[in-house]
Amino acid sequence: MGWLDALRGIAALVVVFDHSSYTFMADFRRELMPQFNTSRYGIMVFFLVSGYIIPASLERRGCVRTFWIGRIFRVYPLWAAVVTVLLALNFLGIAETRDFGQQSVAAVAVAHATMLQELLGTPNLLLILWTLSYEMAFYLLVVALFTVRLHQQSAAVAVTLAVLAAVSVTAGVLLPASALSGLVGTGPLIAVASIAMGVAICCASARSPVLRVFGGVLGGVLALALVALNGTVPVWEGLVILAVMFLGTAVYRAENGQHTWRCAAGTAVMVVACAVGSAYWYGDDDHFTRRGWIVAFLLAVLTFGAGLLSRHRRIPRMLTGLGTISFSVYLVHPVLLVVIDSTIGRRRQDNLALQVAFFTVLLPLCLLTHRYIEAPSQIWGRRWARRVQTP
Repeated sequence: MGWLDALRGIAALVVVFDHSSYTFMADFRRELMPQFNTSRYGIMVFFLVSGYIIPASLERRGCVRTFWIGRIFRVYPLWAAVVTVLLALNFLGIAETRDFGQQSVAAVAVAHATMLQELLGTPNLLLILWTLSYEMAFYLLVVALFTVRLHQQSAAVAVTLAVLAAVSVTAGVLLPASALSGLVGTGPLIAVASIAMGVAICCASARSPVLRVFGGVLGGVLALALVALNGTVPVWEGLVILAVMFLGTAVYRAENGQHTWRCAAGTAVMVVACAVGSAYWYGDDDHFTRRGWIVAFLLAVLTFGAGLLSRHRRIPRMLTGLGTISFSVYLVHPVLLVVIDSTIGRRRQDNLALQVAFFTVLLPLCLLTHRYIEAPSQIWGRRWARRVQTP
């Protein structure tokens, strides 16, 4: 699976450049973004890789309970460490957290604990955390399909979501950001969604087949409702994100002989056509440039395709190593940037040397967080999963 690690490593570097360019290469960034949205490129590569890996992880285990244990120990320890450091820096006056308006501390904490905060009308403590909300929605949908034994229908799900995205934008479905939160209130939505998510995970992890189906379906409905009705990105883009992840799953199934390559190729054509068509139809606005988004999306798909074609080749160790620490790179770099912005400040002129220096400091730091936080947590997760695995 070295090719997947390489893709994650490349995506992580591009996302870091996107965010750090605000501080070190602002002029270059302003010229580049309308032509090539680097953030969307890196994120779409990540989503394709997740789509390939996550269902495989669940199906290899064959147990929803151990799947959730694996995910929790994979994601939450480093997430908790990064959030704790950020809050400590805020307390010390070194970094500032975002303004949460009228939301209570408890509501913000619960929303972030579910990792669905982006879909619950709550500003992210760190901007990059928004993608984890879509990852969590994908986990819930994957479990839902697995519990009702429709997990083999990845291609059909991807095409359906992509078509819905295209239909929504051509029909002019333009919901305001966090529309559901605005309708029922952010606090009540957080309470209902967090309880529903807890019930869904517990029931889907139960031994009773009836409870497993109930929990899976509840989680899937929750995920779809939040993505479609309460995202901060347009409805079509939220649906495209899910379609892209299921496209990654369709490729995994073709690779393992569960689908034909013709089916996977047809799925890719439909998802790409609907995504590009949706972005083009949506047009430009103050926060969206369709050319930059479309170029980034197409390059992300081509990058994934290139990685797939090279899967039987030897991948440079540097790239696979970078992929191994990619989650640390993804989560740690915003904290370092917050500290730099709050102390030294952003550069008025582009400075490539400082941009390179930032990477030089970041990568060794991420090696440490991976070694002392990520790796031990994954070992503990595997041990616990072996103890509780459903026979």
